[in-house]
Amino acid sequence: MSWGAARVQSLASTMNEPSKDESSPRKLIIAIDGPAGAGKSTIASRLALKLGYVNLESGAMYRALALKAIERDASFDDEGALVKLAENLHIHLEPTIGGNRTLLDGRDISSRIRERDVSEAASRVSVHPKVREWMVAQQREMGAGGGVVMEGRDIGTQVFPHADLKIFLDADPVVREQRRMAQQKIKGDVAASVAAELRERDRRDRTRAASPLMAAADAVVINSTALSEDDVLAQVERLVSEKLSHR
Repeated sequence: MSWGAARVQSLASTMNEPSKDESSPRKLIIAIDGPAGAGKSTIASRLALKLGYVNLESGAMYRALALKAIERDASFDDEGALVKLAENLHIHLEPTIGGNRTLLDGRDISSRIRERDVSEAASRVSVHPKVREWMVAQQREMGAGGGVVMEGRDIGTQVFPHADLKIFLDADPVVREQRRMAQQKIKGDVAASVAAELRERDRRDRTRAASPLMAAADAVVINSTALSEDDVLAQVERLVSEKLSHR
């Protein structure tokens, strides 16, 4: 399979091979959604590491496509061209202690895809219905066997509507902006520009026609405005324990 999904799928498959004890239940599919700056990636990475699950980061997939579009000078508004680029991507998501390492065509793009131009481009390419349709198909295949923590903006509503546990992680916009500035170690005029971009990204995510950002009806909403990273993780771990204890 192009795109490198086979690599991620093989990791998930290995971790979810049937146990010799056939009474062992299938591992969970956990969906974590929310806006930019809410802490989804960090929580998903830490939770997956603790559970021994695969962390499937949907955002890295869109960012990789956005980077490819930048490098090929493709228009972010040309849906057909973007789908063709996606179909020929070769990407690997490799779990590490510090989070996923993202490889595109054999090169490490983990840091590059976090830069502002790629973040902005990812938000623009993700609005196209056919791009999202293609991405969702790949994501479903990657996580079908369970044992995955997948984070994004439409995981619980579109990718895995029957996920075992759905979490919508949110925070006050000002707090999310401050977290993003601290993460990128910026201030002054640059910080103001980043804040404006985050607000515009929120607007696009919540109003796009294809899979707009929203909490699934059966998602547990966690507002992290006044919570530390450890507090949020503790809440999520309790939800996972409750889900596992009732299986």
